[in-house]
Amino acid sequence: MPSKVYSAAVVGVEAFEVEIEVHAGWGNADKIAVVGLPDTAVKESKDRVTSAICNSALRWPSGKRITINLAPADVRKEGPSFDLPIALGMLKLEENNRLPDLEPFCLIGELALSGQLRPVKGVLSIALEAKRRNRRILIVPIHNAPEAAVVEGVDVYGVCSLSEVVQFLRGEKVLEPVRSTSGWTNAVHTEQELDFSEVKGQQHVKRAVEVAAAGGHNLLCIGPPGSGKSMIAKRIPSILPPLTIREAIETTKVHSICGLLNGQYRFVTNRPFRSPHHTISDAGLLGGTGQPTPGEVSLAHNGVLFLDELPEFHRSTLEVMRQPLEDGKVTISRAAGSLTFPSEFMLVAAMNPCPCGHYGDLRRECRCAPAQVQKYRNRLSGPLMDRIDIHVEVPAMELKDLTGTSLEEASASIRERVTRARFVQLKRFSEQSKVTCNARMTPRLLRKYCALDPESMELLKEAVTNLSLSARAYDRILKVSRTIADLVGAPKIQIDHLAEAVQYRALDRSLW
Repeated sequence: MPSKVYSAAVVGVEAFEVEIEVHAGWGNADKIAVVGLPDTAVKESKDRVTSAICNSALRWPSGKRITINLAPADVRKEGPSFDLPIALGMLKLEENNRLPDLEPFCLIGELALSGQLRPVKGVLSIALEAKRRNRRILIVPIHNAPEAAVVEGVDVYGVCSLSEVVQFLRGEKVLEPVRSTSGWTNAVHTEQELDFSEVKGQQHVKRAVEVAAAGGHNLLCIGPPGSGKSMIAKRIPSILPPLTIREAIETTKVHSICGLLNGQYRFVTNRPFRSPHHTISDAGLLGGTGQPTPGEVSLAHNGVLFLDELPEFHRSTLEVMRQPLEDGKVTISRAAGSLTFPSEFMLVAAMNPCPCGHYGDLRRECRCAPAQVQKYRNRLSGPLMDRIDIHVEVPAMELKDLTGTSLEEASASIRERVTRARFVQLKRFSEQSKVTCNARMTPRLLRKYCALDPESMELLKEAVTNLSLSARAYDRILKVSRTIADLVGAPKIQIDHLAEAVQYRALDRSLW
């Protein structure tokens, strides 16, 4: 009878169970065949496994033909994480190893030739799949154990070597399961090093940033070099509300699959901030390559994606962001199939008003020809600008602001107001599992929660007509108005809330 061992593999950000069957029969002696759509790393596992077994002073049925089947056979298996379960499947065929029934176990891990276990990617997703499949015990490399232990309902054991796993299974060594206190429940939410108290002046820009953070709205800052656009953008994570447990798990799954977790960074407890260079490719931003992996938009999931010098990005790269900006997810299609990655991020972008950066500056003369200015602005399409809720001008700093001694408001105070507004939104959308903030409202929710009185509706109609706004911009104004009302605790949108939201679209008229 073949032995059976259970493991799991990751496709996209989710895992699926893999049943590993190992059979020893007659045929070409000492030949090991791996079947079930393995990639090169899986095929090479037989060499790592046999060396690890020999160097661990363990016995396996040598002299026979070993067949290893990875089921389901129609799904491609990738990576070295099957080394440990394959090794145990081979060892279980040798009766002298005295191994118990392995059905309650889920095992993953890469083996070194010495028998030591090396960490693998995607352990959090695998732990969630083990729980769903009712595999009560999960054995992983010791460096992956704190990450997997976040999942309740599964006993996670971290091991260092193949021989230690065998001793544990035989009952010769006692191991204590790793508890979730190593993960989320005892995680320290580190304070951000950057603080808004360090930003002098620019009060109206800070107000726009607060509104954007409170509703999860996309933000574009336009101003000359040195006006503080990047400085402000880098401090936005310091005013965002803490991650919920669900958001933290979602974010950690993406970072785990990309191999960004290590001994010190085992679980994502702060909202991510990603700032790719403008030379990034489409695949780097959205994800892709031959075997699709998450890109920057997914690594920024539940956090901030900051694009500095927005017009310098390739236009095709910017245009592919339309789907994640609209749907909160990105779908990558390849010949082998399609994968969907989460990408609910807050886009923060910064740009100069012209190539030299001084167009409209009353103190410094712009050196750009009108054709150059127009060409520079045309790098950003209308559909992309429509998907950015708030446009704010960032003027050059005055000397009196830079040298002033007045105290600026700290991030903690702003974060308190933002968190309070987000709590109102979470309560409002409690029945909508996929809507957590105003920026994600659907048309049905807009009609329900963004009703306007006649006076406000007249103002909005006038703004749409005078600014030539699209239907999408119309919706964005309503969403921002709802957020402004939430910041002051107003149950309904009032005309002053709407007026403030409209002025955040003024750049539609002045620049485009």
